[in-house]
Amino acid sequence: MIELKNVWKVYTMGKVEVPALRGVSLRIKQKDYVSIMGPSGSGKSTLMHMIGLLDTPTKGTVLFENKDVTKMKESKLASLRGKKIGFIFQTFNLIQTMNAVQNVELPMIFQGVPAQKRRKRAIELLEQVGLGHRIDHKPTEMSGGERQRVAIARALANDPELILADEPTGNLDSKSGEQIINILSDLNKAGKTVLIVTHDPNVTKKSRKVIKIKDGRLLK
Repeated sequence: MIELKNVWKVYTMGKVEVPALRGVSLRIKQKDYVSIMGPSGSGKSTLMHMIGLLDTPTKGTVLFENKDVTKMKESKLASLRGKKIGFIFQTFNLIQTMNAVQNVELPMIFQGVPAQKRRKRAIELLEQVGLGHRIDHKPTEMSGGERQRVAIARALANDPELILADEPTGNLDSKSGEQIINILSDLNKAGKTVLIVTHDPNVTKKSRKVIKIKDGRLLK
């Protein structure tokens, strides 16, 4: 599904060049369940941004479904992300002024899904993550675990093939974190490709593959 070939990402800070990724090569197959592990500053979030088409490499090649996306225009990349990839973030990134169902509807608005259809799907997705009783509640009226489940429902809005989760349990207690990992595991069993970025070994237990990164390089 995704292949990175000798990918480098170098950030320029003033006159200093800081390499975040140093010659990373990897493959992620369809229906994989992969964890990327590494300490803070290891390059794992930069790697996720490459895989999620949120950033382009300084050098090297990124292939998405065998297409070279390295030189694609941002509009084309945005279209691919919207249709093919669902993102889950540590900080939830929900719109505070919108209730749960409105937050889940948001990605469908950008894809031109009619109002009645997107509301029906948003409610179904919230029911799927155990929040059918919270559809009219705003993020401020929910626990951290509930907010992350709304974020998962939102990530599934356009039925993406790939789910990318960046430290999805980082702001949660252990029980809520376990619920989130179980939901991601069930999504993988249902055929979704799941990739989790984490520094927590407990999160990797259900992964089929663990990729370790340190100082911008993959560890053998």
